[in-house]
Amino acid sequence: MMKMNQKVFEEQVLAGNKPVLVEFWAPWCVYCRRIAPALEKLAQQQENLIVGQVNIDEEPLLANREHIEVIPTFVLYENGQALGSIVAPESKARIEEFIRETLGY
Repeated sequence: MMKMNQKVFEEQVLAGNKPVLVEFWAPWCVYCRRIAPALEKLAQQQENLIVGQVNIDEEPLLANREHIEVIPTFVLYENGQALGSIVAPESKARIEEFIRETLGY
């Protein structure tokens, strides 16, 4: 899983050639910590998808630019565009379902 700041976000999301799932989170968010192991496992299993995290406390301008209001919010990007988002998914299975539905496979 990739830790993302503004520069990495621009390189991977805006200029990258793979779909990117980005979790906007914060260390003080209890639910973010609870879903972290599932996200880590998902990142290891996905070959055609980059999984990254943006700490909103460290990157408030990026979170604001992406209109993040609630955490954790997962946003799926492809070709620099946000395709969809999901807030506080209850499980790894739900995140995988969101990815399949959004990317159409």
